[in-house]
Amino acid sequence: MDSALSDPHNGSAEGGGAANGTTRPPSTPEGIALAYGSLLLMALLPIFFGALRSVRCARGKNASDMPETITSRDAARFPIIASCTLLGLYLFFKIFSQEYINLLLSMYFFVLGILALSHTISPFMNKFFPANFPNRQYQLLFTQGSGENKEEIINYEFDAKDLVCLGLSSIVGVWYLLRKHWIANNLFGLAFSLNGVELLHLNNVSTGCILLGGLFIYDVFWVFGTNVMVTVAKSFEAPIKLVFPQDLLEKGLEADNFAMLGLGDIVIPGIFIALLLRFDISLKKNTHTYFYTSFAAYIFGLGLTIFIMHIFKHAQPALLYLVPACIGFPVLVALAKGEVTEMFSYESSAEILPHTPRLTHFPTVSGSPASLADSMQQKLAGPRRRRPQNPSAIGRSKKLKVNPPKPNLSSICRCPPLPLGTTRHRKRRATCLRRAYGGAGAKPGRCWAVNASYEESNPKDAAAVTEGSKEGTEALASKGLEKKEK
Repeated sequence: MDSALSDPHNGSAEGGGAANGTTRPPSTPEGIALAYGSLLLMALLPIFFGALRSVRCARGKNASDMPETITSRDAARFPIIASCTLLGLYLFFKIFSQEYINLLLSMYFFVLGILALSHTISPFMNKFFPANFPNRQYQLLFTQGSGENKEEIINYEFDAKDLVCLGLSSIVGVWYLLRKHWIANNLFGLAFSLNGVELLHLNNVSTGCILLGGLFIYDVFWVFGTNVMVTVAKSFEAPIKLVFPQDLLEKGLEADNFAMLGLGDIVIPGIFIALLLRFDISLKKNTHTYFYTSFAAYIFGLGLTIFIMHIFKHAQPALLYLVPACIGFPVLVALAKGEVTEMFSYESSAEILPHTPRLTHFPTVSGSPASLADSMQQKLAGPRRRRPQNPSAIGRSKKLKVNPPKPNLSSICRCPPLPLGTTRHRKRRATCLRRAYGGAGAKPGRCWAVNASYEESNPKDAAAVTEGSKEGTEALASKGLEKKEK
């Protein structure tokens, strides 16, 4: 999280003129303008292309390219973790030898840089491979445990084209490890920035505001309040910053008077700008208003940082100017268009995409099973279409196979009690529970168990039952007489 600053004693020239007591010649205005303009351009490239690739990453199904979603809880803890890391590095440089620490960090970023650069150039290199190139698939899988407790630690899928990109990236890695050249440093820094914008996703705008607001305070404190960040930026020989020489016109590629920009000032606003691009796509208006607004706001904020740094000749916290610009400009556009509610209610994650339907609320089930049975009885009281039956199946009895649940039904079901405590009636009550709550075994249509419990809990009056039984007896007697007469 280094800020944009002008550092004449950075890189390999730190022990040069300063140790001999000589002074550096002042950089020309043309060299300063070239350095600052190059830093601005290098900062814009990973934000623009990383935001475009973040959309394809969210829609992709490749397990190795799944994005990491930052929640509001992660955003609130991030400034604290970054502060502890920065202070720890500062103490390490004060206590231990700077040479050995940078050696360990160089080996660590050597591996990370090769992987990041390979992932960055892979889509571009695929266009140069011939159609008959033997592209074999590989998978790197590390698991922990066995059986049902097996857990994946690393699951990376790649092919033969990726191996070629890995070989080309290794050449840049060896160049950086041996020479620490500023071009190799910038290649790794651009790769880190682009991968960060592509693979780190904010889940909503509120989380982005929390993250940017917390790092706004973090950046101001560690730059203006202490010399910790400036000291670490000068001592840390790793590709965590973009550098460009101010004396390039005088010394060429061997220049050593660098201006620098921390990668945190690119990635943190970049993931917020990428979120606004995905929000533009979710609106389905074929316009990228919020993306272009935030992109222009980033250019304005970074240009203001460079201008003030050049005027006051002091390191500036870039997020001091980037955060108000990147948040304020899109919010003002949303206020003008009346889309503030849509902006802050938008959710973006790897599972929920702008083009897929989303379930915004979940149905709730309340009340006792008896009341649910009554409501189902009323809804299903209307006329229903019956399916045509097979003539050979007419007259055949249909059996409903229901496995009784293991728990005691008397402690679960509160339906009206059924006469007789037989297994058949316990199965009916279990079916009633499952169909009332839509659980396993539930089928569409009328629930005969619910109807049975309802009818048995509400019997007809005795007179009606007696009359019905008499009519049935008389009908049977008349049928018997007709048979005898025939």
